Amino acid sequence: MLLCVCIGLIAMQLTEHFYWLSSNGLGLLTLAILVGIGLGNLKFFTPVVKDFSPGIQFAKQRILRIGIVLYGFRLTFQDIGDVGILGAMIDLAVFLSTFGLAIFLGVRYFKLDKDIAILIGAGSAICGAAAILATEPVVRAENEKVTVAISTVVIFGTISIFAYPAIYNLGQIYFANIEFPLQFGVYIGSTVHEVAQVLAAAKSVGSDVADTAVITKMMRVMMLGPFLIGLSIYLSNSYEKILDSQSTNNVSKYARLRTLKSGTPWFAFLFLLVIAFNSANLFSVEWVQYVILIDNFLLAAAMAALGLTTQFSAMKNAGMKPLFLASILFLWLVFGGGAINLAATALSKMQFVI
Repeated sequence: MLLCVCIGLIAMQLTEHFYWLSSNGLGLLTLAILVGIGLGNLKFFTPVVKDFSPGIQFAKQRILRIGIVLYGFRLTFQDIGDVGILGAMIDLAVFLSTFGLAIFLGVRYFKLDKDIAILIGAGSAICGAAAILATEPVVRAENEKVTVAISTVVIFGTISIFAYPAIYNLGQIYFANIEFPLQFGVYIGSTVHEVAQVLAAAKSVGSDVADTAVITKMMRVMMLGPFLIGLSIYLSNSYEKILDSQSTNNVSKYARLRTLKSGTPWFAFLFLLVIAFNSANLFSVEWVQYVILIDNFLLAAAMAALGLTTQFSAMKNAGMKPLFLASILFLWLVFGGGAINLAATALSKMQFVI
């Protein structure tokens, strides 16, 4: 545990004192896992990781769940009202289309492991590394699969930081009828992977764009809770069908109940409860900021644990297919997400005129 804590603190210090890291897409969670991977793959350090395995596993599992629950203090239900129904519908359409495309292409065409397709889809459709980390306990994916999924988010999310300001300049030329910068902020928030990447890309355009983009992104992050619950129900039903197909002599009712319960993401329910609690404004802004600081530390420690148990050889075995899938999803977010934003805006104006 102390090892994971130290790595987490190192990552926090790096992001605090070297702002250019986060501004170029290397946020706290990304740095924590990179430092963990670097140490975990050193030959002389491998025995240390094995000796500390119980504490590392505790950080990767228990502490991670606590971190996801406290992540809800970043969100409030009032955020929906700030952006409006239009922003919420755009977020929902982008989320459903992106995740559906990830599963369809990943499993059917790229023949990827279903867990990897789900993780890449969650990271691309919702909120990057945080969504992948939250999805991992539900699908029970191996460390290497999680790391591969996170790496795709880092790569294409970083590209987004530089791509979206260029798209903004082109958009003002070819889509002069669009209300810039407000609607472009919704576009960034509904299509860019990470919260930090959204902020970096939007700030390059303007502060007013950044405000709208972050609020839109926060609404997208709020979909994480319902997504985890829905995914858990789907996977639990799949497990139940598998168990039903087996002989009752081999699988007891107790074993079946234990299997189904283990797939229930109780932390997802607590995540939504924390959002509701935070929406009531029962605590001061300063207190909430302290909680967010603690949450950043917990998530960094969990990411460090994930990095320590990830080996380069296993990542290499995953091949190029996950990267191909992530690249298609990135293009969909840029162009398909843009089309969704344009169509939704046009429809809202038509209804307003009517």
